[in-house]
Amino acid sequence: MAVVREFTLPDLGEGLTEAVIVQWLVEVGEVVAVDQPVVEVETAKAMVEVPCPYGGVVTARFGAAGTEVPVGAPLVTVAVGAAPEDSAGRGSAPGSANGSASVAVPADPAPGAEGAGTDAAGSGNVLVGYGTSGAAARRRRILPSSAEAPARRSATPAPPATTNGTATNGTATNGTATGDAAGTAVADGPRTVAVISPLVRRIAREHDLDLREVRGSGRDGLILRTDVESAVRALGERQSAAARTADAAGPVPGEERIPLKGLRGAAAEKFSRSRREIPDATCWVDADATDLLATRRAMNVPGAPKVSLLALLARICTAALARYPELNATVDTAAQEIVRLPAVHLGFAAQTDRGLVVPVVRDAQGRTVEQLSAEIARLTDAARAGKLSPAELSRGTFTLNNYGVFGVDGSTPILNHPEAAMLGVGRIAAKPWVHDGELAVREVVQLSFTFDHRVCDGGIAGGFLRYVADCVEQPALLLRSL
Repeated sequence: MAVVREFTLPDLGEGLTEAVIVQWLVEVGEVVAVDQPVVEVETAKAMVEVPCPYGGVVTARFGAAGTEVPVGAPLVTVAVGAAPEDSAGRGSAPGSANGSASVAVPADPAPGAEGAGTDAAGSGNVLVGYGTSGAAARRRRILPSSAEAPARRSATPAPPATTNGTATNGTATNGTATGDAAGTAVADGPRTVAVISPLVRRIAREHDLDLREVRGSGRDGLILRTDVESAVRALGERQSAAARTADAAGPVPGEERIPLKGLRGAAAEKFSRSRREIPDATCWVDADATDLLATRRAMNVPGAPKVSLLALLARICTAALARYPELNATVDTAAQEIVRLPAVHLGFAAQTDRGLVVPVVRDAQGRTVEQLSAEIARLTDAARAGKLSPAELSRGTFTLNNYGVFGVDGSTPILNHPEAAMLGVGRIAAKPWVHDGELAVREVVQLSFTFDHRVCDGGIAGGFLRYVADCVEQPALLLRSL
């Protein structure tokens, strides 16, 4: 008697958990040899022909082309030791269970089934290129003789239209018909989705796209990647249109609308352009500013012009830019060139009643700390009074942003387009700090540096920020650049 063995989708390696049936290489009723490929599947990695470890007659196939099959799910059932004629004649016998029957092994098996009995246990190999050394038998489909055909057609009842029952030439599992009826959609059911590629299914899943609504442009209506991407774009446009329609329905009661005009509108446009065009990155470091504060106190002797902390930081910036001139630059997007600038026009962020402005200190690299302090004070007063000229608000090459005045430690600011870099300074606060090998309370500041990654790599940016931090911790280093 023949033994019906079930062959399941094996583990194809590399952590793959499912595959999609591309095409069947055998038919129901066909004789297969041990390790003969029976189906071609597509995984997320490649196309693979899957060999069957059993030799015999194929009694059922599970799933149609385009069906996604998990690892461990049945692919085919093989009657090991069955004669082709007996398997074809008894595959739908009334007394058989699940559409298959036990068949006696003939004394002289057909040439195409040679080796089916001797290799009944199967090789156990499931990967292409491995298995027994015997040559695979020629595949052929077994059809009933012409004399038997009319009798069989009249004796075989029509299969019932059930979802969890049995079907001709095989067994149905979880509602999936097998054999010649595999993959045939119910007349009154949903349209069959013609998808082969797992990538296409994944894209549709990620965008909540119903593949039943997509018409394929491939052969026989096959849904291709371009079809899904076009459908995703169309879905996004429909959703955007729906959102615009909802916005146009009218204002929400109690809402307030502030026009983006004037100074605020100009700033909004500049921020948006900076985000669109500049691939910025930010790095930061904590520094001990105790000695910097002490230096400022020593400089502000009675009778001398006062020196602001921002002026000291501005002087540190000009010294650092002299060491790293790559950062005093801009990018000409039209010419696709980096433009390094000879002079440092230092902008500093100033908050006013009319919004944020960035006055610019011209030729900051040639000014002393006292001159920087005086110019910063003048520009700040003019900004608060709303009297800055367009020339005093434009053509900066580097910006110093002292957001510590708002009581915050750090920030990742938006670059002042078209500049390539900005130094941010947080609040100076008393914190525990290791000084001279001992724990002490020191005045600590966080410095952040945002830069255009097109003009330099992280090494330049890190070197600039480290030099600034060293000058904050040891202001005497500035004497070397005077």
